[in-house]
Amino acid sequence: MAANIINPAGAASAYAQAAGRILDGGAAQSGAAGAAQDGPSFADLVKDSIGDAVDTSKKSETTSLNAINGKADVVDLVTAINDAEMTLQTVVAVRDRVVQAYQEIMRMPI
Repeated sequence: MAANIINPAGAASAYAQAAGRILDGGAAQSGAAGAAQDGPSFADLVKDSIGDAVDTSKKSETTSLNAINGKADVVDLVTAINDAEMTLQTVVAVRDRVVQAYQEIMRMPI
């Protein structure tokens, strides 16, 4: 299995860490003080996750091409395709939640 797969347990852990920062008063900080927090920002987490998804897709494509040329085992091919499918499902689920959150924000009265 590839090491760059977005796994639900890792996503849940990152979410729990972010929620912990907010509950500990991280959201109360603003300006330069808020930017000086330890750990990655939300944008960095999203960027890294997208990069991991792209890497997984590239690995799957490479393995598929190797299988077509007879250079890869069927087990490797199935594993790579499964990894790419799980990554795609995770990306789609996150996208759906972001769209849902945006729609909720747009429905809020001003």
